[in-house]
Amino acid sequence: MTPITMKHLRYFDALARARHFGRAAEASSISQPALSLQIKELEDILGATLVERGPRQIRLTTLGEDFALRAREVLRSVDELASLARASTGPLAGRLRLGIIPTVAPYFLPRLIRHLAERYPDLDLRPREAVTPKLVRDLTEGRLDLALVALPVSEPSLAEHPLFDEDFLLVRPQAMQGHPVPTVDALRQMPLLLLEEGHCFRDQAISFCKLPPALSGEIMEGSSLSTLVQMVGAGIGVTLIPAMAARIETLSAAVALDRLPDPRPGRTLGLVWRRSNPLADRFGLMAAQLANDLQETGD
Repeated sequence: MTPITMKHLRYFDALARARHFGRAAEASSISQPALSLQIKELEDILGATLVERGPRQIRLTTLGEDFALRAREVLRSVDELASLARASTGPLAGRLRLGIIPTVAPYFLPRLIRHLAERYPDLDLRPREAVTPKLVRDLTEGRLDLALVALPVSEPSLAEHPLFDEDFLLVRPQAMQGHPVPTVDALRQMPLLLLEEGHCFRDQAISFCKLPPALSGEIMEGSSLSTLVQMVGAGIGVTLIPAMAARIETLSAAVALDRLPDPRPGRTLGLVWRRSNPLADRFGLMAAQLANDLQETGD
């Protein structure tokens, strides 16, 4: 009997995620006919159909859905075998897949890369930007090793280590420069611009402003902090941004920045990783060292 190979599993996993032969082939860096051939070969080995092929999309059969889950477990275990070998030899080295949320990546990633390069010169860092729910899912499914997110994530399978805290700042049109800083109650009555759904920063701002669910659907949205700040500069409303983003995002916008009165809104940023990862102890040490480095340098 022809054996099932890791290549079969990786290609089928790509197809199960994309639900489209063309996109799965592109993600796997092979041609679509080659991918189709690998999937057909896998089905022939199993003697069963995994994929229902339609003219525009595919569906997994019941067996295909179950097979996809098991295949991911196998792929994650194989990846962790490599991590196990790395954990037994010296300091962290080799590939490290790091997820980072969009409200942090443009402002903090260069500093993070610098710190890690100084501590771990043989580390091959592979950053990936995505919103928190996707990063958590990729972590638990073994497609990421670490993620930098706002804490807590409250996922039992993940370990967390805080790095630093930061405040949120109020962004208002430049014409409001020098006006009294609004209270939370007053802020709640203003036209508030926030990131679209899926961003944890949006949820944190809504929580701080104590917006009722009925009103949160009426909030004006933007896809990035840059968009929000430019909209404020155009006089559309006000917004909150993390302190680390203030210098870059307000450079070309006609806006005023203010710190809100206590208790100030803010967030705790930290690293998270799978507790089951063979490198979990090393990641804990890395996080502690990084937190200490950031405190000493003031970054």
